[in-house]
Amino acid sequence: MESVALAFLSAGIGAAGAVIGVGMGIGKLAAAAMEGIARQPEASGDIRGAMILTAALIEGVGVIALIVCLLLTFKA
Repeated sequence: MESVALAFLSAGIGAAGAVIGVGMGIGKLAAAAMEGIARQPEASGDIRGAMILTAALIEGVGVIALIVCLLLTFKA
């Protein structure tokens, strides 16, 4: 396989893996936050704040992974 084709293939697989991982991570985070709010409604503000901060950090990891995949694509 040519090196350019291999770079495109690895960038596509990497981007797909990043998106799947970010989606699963945020889904688990939201499920845990909703369960925590259901158990203790008076702490919903604290739980929501922590959830938003953590979701932003997870999205940041996903964006960095996608940038690396794009750099790999354009470098080829």
